Amino acid sequence: MRILYIHQYFASRKGRTGTRSYEFGRYLTGKGHEVTMITSGVANEEFPVSPTELYREHETEGIRVISVAAAYNDPHVGTGTTGWRRMLKFYQFARAATRVGRSLEKPDVVFATHTPLTVGLAGMALGRHFDIPFVFEVRDLWPEALVNVAALKNPLAVWWLRRMARRIYRAADHIVALSPGMKEGIVRTPIPPDKVTVIPNASDLDLFRPDLDGSAARERLGLGTRFAAVYFGAMGLANGLEYVVEAARILAERGRNDIVVVLHGSGGKRAELEALARRHRLTNVVFSDLVPDKGQVARIVAGCDVCLTIYRAAQEHTWSPNKMFDALAAGKPVLINVPGWLGETIEKNGCGRSLDPQRPEALAEALEELSDDPEQCRRMGENARALAEREFDRRLLAKRLEEVLIGAVGRYSKAAGCRPE
Repeated sequence: MRILYIHQYFASRKGRTGTRSYEFGRYLTGKGHEVTMITSGVANEEFPVSPTELYREHETEGIRVISVAAAYNDPHVGTGTTGWRRMLKFYQFARAATRVGRSLEKPDVVFATHTPLTVGLAGMALGRHFDIPFVFEVRDLWPEALVNVAALKNPLAVWWLRRMARRIYRAADHIVALSPGMKEGIVRTPIPPDKVTVIPNASDLDLFRPDLDGSAARERLGLGTRFAAVYFGAMGLANGLEYVVEAARILAERGRNDIVVVLHGSGGKRAELEALARRHRLTNVVFSDLVPDKGQVARIVAGCDVCLTIYRAAQEHTWSPNKMFDALAAGKPVLINVPGWLGETIEKNGCGRSLDPQRPEALAEALEELSDDPEQCRRMGENARALAEREFDRRLLAKRLEEVLIGAVGRYSKAAGCRPE
């Protein structure tokens, strides 16, 4: 099977963002399929492209990577720009991906993964151009997710994105959703339930491991013997990390100098968060700069005691964040402040605590609880790794995607055979 895979933010383990597409692409090539990945080569150290080129070809682990000179590859770049400017960049990538895709040899299926939502426009166009099935992966519900975190308030923009989402969903031959809540949102548009398959994010069981030595990272960050909680990921408006800084302030006020919070990553809100920590004179918040690859991130996680999954959600959220699944693989308890399926999964499996998103005190209390009870912390970590191996092994989930793509090709071919000449 020849698969044309479109992902604006594609990165391997050498990159700084999620590797779902890389891991799935690597699995598919290992099964004998041909995978061509179209991504942005702008702000892309791993798969760069010159501004004077339309695109440049690369190769990684058997995946043919086509880097186009449009938009940007690093999602952290977008957190520091305005919504309208980001949307223009998203359209730019969709147009470039369509143009370049049409010049390639005919594939058997086109698979486009969102975010951003506009990547679905490229998938639609290329599916029609080649007369092949188009499969769309929904990593977040737009515009609902943007409205939920107050990142989008313009009624016209909300209407426009809802209209675009319905159009893409209807054009897709099949849809992959990353959570049950996402599937429910898609079905409400309305889309038949049997047209949507849930394939959540996967845990990287090889890179993030309980036996990984994180002592060097711990020493570099100056954590000493303190109980350490780590957040690793983007630091934008949607991430709501003021919640964490306020919890750290509460801990400092209570004299819990034996607990420290590590914020690792970058984004449009990082400078404000650093200023907030300075204003409160907090010595229990450590800001960690980006590192060269995910292997180094894994060592930072290994050097800490618990992981934080934090989001600025106004109501129940349907997301499926990479960082939580990597935390499970690392064998770390997870403290999450987003209501919904993720918090329920963590609580049900004894992997950590689901926190009130309106009460930073809840995070402070949970950190005190686990710091004071090492045995409970150890037990939750073991439960986390067991859950990752049982339900979120990337090989099992990649196999499910392979079945979805093969099924889409088969149904499309069968339908084509029934069409009149």
